[in-house]
Amino acid sequence: MHRTGFGYWVLSRYADVDAVLRAPGVSSEFYRNEVWAERRGGLDSPLVSSVRRWMLMLDGPVHRRMRGVISKVFTRGAVERLRPRVAAEANRLLDAMGEGELDLIDNLALPLPVTVTCELLGLPTDNRVQCREWTEQISRVIDPSITPDDVREMNRAETEFREYVTGELDRRRSASQDDILSLLVHAEVDGVRLTDAEIIANVLFLFVAGHETTVNLVGNGMLALLRHPGQLQSLRDNPDLIPGAVDEIARYDPPVQIVSRLLDEDVVLDDAVLPAGSKAMLLIGAAGRDPDRYPHPESLDVTRTGIKTLAFSGGPHYCLGAALGKMEGAVVLEELLRRYTKIELTEAEPDWRPNVSFRGLERLPLRLNH
Repeated sequence: MHRTGFGYWVLSRYADVDAVLRAPGVSSEFYRNEVWAERRGGLDSPLVSSVRRWMLMLDGPVHRRMRGVISKVFTRGAVERLRPRVAAEANRLLDAMGEGELDLIDNLALPLPVTVTCELLGLPTDNRVQCREWTEQISRVIDPSITPDDVREMNRAETEFREYVTGELDRRRSASQDDILSLLVHAEVDGVRLTDAEIIANVLFLFVAGHETTVNLVGNGMLALLRHPGQLQSLRDNPDLIPGAVDEIARYDPPVQIVSRLLDEDVVLDDAVLPAGSKAMLLIGAAGRDPDRYPHPESLDVTRTGIKTLAFSGGPHYCLGAALGKMEGAVVLEELLRRYTKIELTEAEPDWRPNVSFRGLERLPLRLNH
């Protein structure tokens, strides 16, 4: 437990991180922090105005209201019904990839979740590249290391994305479809409809959450397995291990490394007290490597049991799309191992994206053979 010079308590043990995520009196409403908001353009900027309505940044009844509407789409049964569609899209992308040398991020890990997210939300897949570019900029909002150029790009991207989704909302009012946009347009909570501002903000949030983490889960996972060839062979020999292997990958090299919370009340951790009014930075990656929680945590072990990864957060803000992201990761592994007898890295040290909170690869150059 470390008090930093920039005002955060930094926690790295599994038990401490888990406790703060679940503690009452802990808030995600970072827009209430004047310094945080000003560094992102100010409370009335397009970006912060949107973030103030994100389910991720809401607490209490307002959070439960939005979560209650959207959770209907992400039940375990609903996610399993999507598996054939996800597998079909993965195979379409693999058909296009063929074999030889290629980048797994651009050819598979990125387009698959972007397409699935577009279809779920009801955004035309023809515009998926543009949606991805917008949300890639906007996702930097939770990053502690942003620059003035980042702020300008994030606010520009939010404005353009909002205008785009507004047009799609208008179309849903005249012709409803089987997608999240239509669900949100017509949803009522206690007899009250969601506002357009709430809908648009949370469509944006769901797009960020729906593809950023899955891209990183797939890329980080394949890199980890290629660096542990014995574990990769275990999955070839026993594909039934793949669902558990996705949890192990998320523990070993999580797609989100850091989450933060505001403490509205004292939080007691063993014999220490984090005082009300302070801020906590939770190191998800470190928590997954805590030897008090996981034996030999530095080792990737696809047969590991008892995994309860914090990679998808915890408590009231546990990721609604966790089951979908893990299913997409499992499908990718299943199809890659089924199709290719040889998968090799062509660069020993691939480049990572310049982001602190999200951890993901810029590229993953591979050589594939059937």
